[in-house]
Amino acid sequence: MSFHIDRGLFKYDFTDHHAILGIPIDADADAVRQRYKQVARRLHPDSCKAESPEEKEQASQVFSKLVSPAYTLLSKDRSRQENTVMLRSLRQRLLGESGKVPIKSELAKQLAQASGDLDLVYKTSLQNLASKQFESINQILEMIAQLSELNMVYLIRKEPRKATAKAAPVEASGSGNGKVEEVKPEDKRKVQLDAQVEPYFRRAEEYIVKNNSAKAVLELRDALALDPNSSRCHGLLGLAYLKQNQGTMAKVHINKALQLNPQDPTALKGKEVLDKLSKPAAAGSKTPAGGAKPAAGKPQQGKPDDKSGGGGLFGGLFGGKKK
Repeated sequence: MSFHIDRGLFKYDFTDHHAILGIPIDADADAVRQRYKQVARRLHPDSCKAESPEEKEQASQVFSKLVSPAYTLLSKDRSRQENTVMLRSLRQRLLGESGKVPIKSELAKQLAQASGDLDLVYKTSLQNLASKQFESINQILEMIAQLSELNMVYLIRKEPRKATAKAAPVEASGSGNGKVEEVKPEDKRKVQLDAQVEPYFRRAEEYIVKNNSAKAVLELRDALALDPNSSRCHGLLGLAYLKQNQGTMAKVHINKALQLNPQDPTALKGKEVLDKLSKPAAAGSKTPAGGAKPAAGKPQQGKPDDKSGGGGLFGGLFGGKKK
């Protein structure tokens, strides 16, 4: 299923996470969480009521690749604020293209011509669309496009609020001059990549805690296909390989993580494990003559003691196994 949308804010190389969730662009964290719960009940594989296996798979793809990343970004205060800064920057671009912005949906055209209470018209129109957004699996992308057109028109027409003591403008770090920070393209891309990768990373953590490192590896490989320079994913993948006794692969990814971010906590913990495994056996601990096996209960050198998922060298790295 293709997720390409070329209308509304998406047309300007901006991922409209608000349109994906079907919420206003000024929605707070509580509104984000409430809407996510509603959408999850419709699309999550465990609760989706799609009629055919194909539709159920499509719903799962929409949930994991669009809805979940949107929720991850908008549910966190910092990334939501960064997204707001990007919207402000995009608004300036849209104002410079006044009269040239393409609009297809009727509701967006009506909003562009609306008089009176702009907020009421916008939120009423958005609510009407959002209530039908996930009724048909095959129409989800079209509904998101219409919602994004609404967001675009509202963004253009809405007068920015003046700074107050409770809602000061976002400032450039250390500038203190009250000017809105200009978002660099690379920063924008980084925020979007982090949001896309986060669901994979979270699922991988859960698999590792449950002692299912094989599935964790698959999740992290998918995450690195989206963002090959994610130090967090490389670090966690290294630990997952350690749990599988694949020291060479573990070393590759842990070293890559530290190369990208020398302070990455997951990679630093993994390096500790690698260092312990690479230490020579202490005096007197050699295998007795005749090929006798190591004493029962003691791990062989070079292999992590990881039967419980939380003991041995991995104690404190992954936590105890969930019950």
